[in-house]
Amino acid sequence: MTRHDGFRFAFAAACFAMTGACVLQAPAELPSSVGLAGQIGGVAGSGAWPAIAQRITDAPNYTVYRPAELPDAPMPILLWGNGGCRDNGLSASHFLREVASHGYLVIANGKPGEERPVLAELPPPPPVNGPPPPPPADRPADETSVAGMLAGIDLALAMDADPEDPLHGRIDTGRIAAFGHSCGGLQALAAGADQRIDTVMALGSGVYNRPRSGLSGVQIGKDDLRKLHGPVAYVLGGPADIAWANGNDDFARIAHVPVVLGSLPVGHGGTFALENGGSWASFAVNWLDWHLRGDQEARSAILQNTCPLCAANGWTIRAKGFE
Repeated sequence: MTRHDGFRFAFAAACFAMTGACVLQAPAELPSSVGLAGQIGGVAGSGAWPAIAQRITDAPNYTVYRPAELPDAPMPILLWGNGGCRDNGLSASHFLREVASHGYLVIANGKPGEERPVLAELPPPPPVNGPPPPPPADRPADETSVAGMLAGIDLALAMDADPEDPLHGRIDTGRIAAFGHSCGGLQALAAGADQRIDTVMALGSGVYNRPRSGLSGVQIGKDDLRKLHGPVAYVLGGPADIAWANGNDDFARIAHVPVVLGSLPVGHGGTFALENGGSWASFAVNWLDWHLRGDQEARSAILQNTCPLCAANGWTIRAKGFE
């Protein structure tokens, strides 16, 4: 199965219900668990290079996701921020194995912690007009940081340069994206000011409309959005997503770089817990393939009026700044 077969246009099928609970099918035969050094769990992902999670001895504060069998082409670098800025690089493991299986090296900002089982379907999102969460009475310190996310670039560069490392010469150090969920999405938006970052994707996230009104301690305000210098994508869980107002306000404000806002009404938790990360992973792979590889089929999957994402039940796509 190629990267496109059964994936790029699969989510035009009617099986994608509003919950996004229908999952993409993995290749018929996955490589067996080869027991690579530091491997965590099995091999997964619907891409051409099913992927693993990996513990790196020399970098205990990170969790790496990479294809089990490396592609011929060097892998772009993806920096991931966990929801809640938690120090658990396995918090979105199903989603990140899926993304890595399309030929990417993911550096998750957090040591391997707890990996949750795959869900067959998502719980219903909370009511759209439910009571807002109370303001935080005691704001705990974030367990990870923007500086730690960006230091993941140094880790990838060291791997690529080390003749003894299995990834030596297999990493595309000139193509880098930052993405993350919720508080980790704020980390990605802040990291996007770094000139090495080509594109940013914030999932279930957005800069607070009322400063310090949430739990995150990431130091970023609306004015910092002007520091972004590459295309930006927001992926939201519909009006029930607690980041809905913040993300939509960010989208409205950004006018100096191209920006997309995609929404599937599944709530703040997205589809991370589904097999292969559900349809949020489909959006993420298309965005990354478009902006890190120049893939025009991936571009069409997001922007064209007849695109699979637009046709899939429940998705809405807004975009501006693109030709």
